[in-house]
Amino acid sequence: MKFNKVQGLGNDFIIVDGFKEQLPVDIHKTAISLCDRHFGIGADGLVFALPSEKADIRMRIVNSDGSEAEMCGNAIRCFAKFAHETGYVQEDEFTVETLAGIMTPRLVKDNGIITGVRVDMGEPSLERSAVPMLGPVGQAVNEPLEVGDKVFNVTALLLGVPHCLTFVEDVSKIELEKYGPLLEKHPLFPRKTNVHFLEVMNEYEIKMRIWERGAGITMACGTGACAALVAAVLNKKTGKKAKIHLPGGMLEIEWAANNHVYMTGPAEHVFSGEVLNNI
Repeated sequence: MKFNKVQGLGNDFIIVDGFKEQLPVDIHKTAISLCDRHFGIGADGLVFALPSEKADIRMRIVNSDGSEAEMCGNAIRCFAKFAHETGYVQEDEFTVETLAGIMTPRLVKDNGIITGVRVDMGEPSLERSAVPMLGPVGQAVNEPLEVGDKVFNVTALLLGVPHCLTFVEDVSKIELEKYGPLLEKHPLFPRKTNVHFLEVMNEYEIKMRIWERGAGITMACGTGACAALVAAVLNKKTGKKAKIHLPGGMLEIEWAANNHVYMTGPAEHVFSGEVLNNI
């Protein structure tokens, strides 16, 4: 099975061309094996490019722990670059089917070279039941949540996947390995959740650290960066356009007048290879 290793701000993925390659019988087990950074290729997720009856192309993604994700912001930028460069889509703007719905990436080019990808990530769902997060009807904004020996004021929303966000004075001082999994698997989140700690630098910039559902600590999270801006606006901390600084780099996020969130950032091919066994 041939593959491509790609990365967006250090959030890395293995892309398999489902148009040409025979997919493994158990993609979840295969994802765990191939994403292992010691005994496999190493990645945050395994992505399949597939035909679609609803859009120009379909993206399916399995996390490194074998769980299937509805969407991934960094993965879809890498996927868009792959789909265009392999010729499966011809236009600079096209549609991608995901479990979170139809996404619309647009390639950013300089003299014909792809320098980035801007993605219409759709509208955020702010109702608690949509996240889902257990509790009373309405939105969960700046709500106290006891986690271990601390109480975090959290904002929860759905943007492709569930997100739980909390603002702190200094993200570098957060014990991510401790509080990330406790929030991810908190009983109030029946489908678990991505976890983000946010430090507002100014009205136009946010610094964040990430604990991703199904992947743990990662260098970047595209949907999380989008959710970070939405949470900042809801908590009256920034305007509707900001630069989000992640451990792997920076994303530009805009919550536009049409209520859609737009993400712009890089996508890079790392290497290609072929798996000969253990799939």
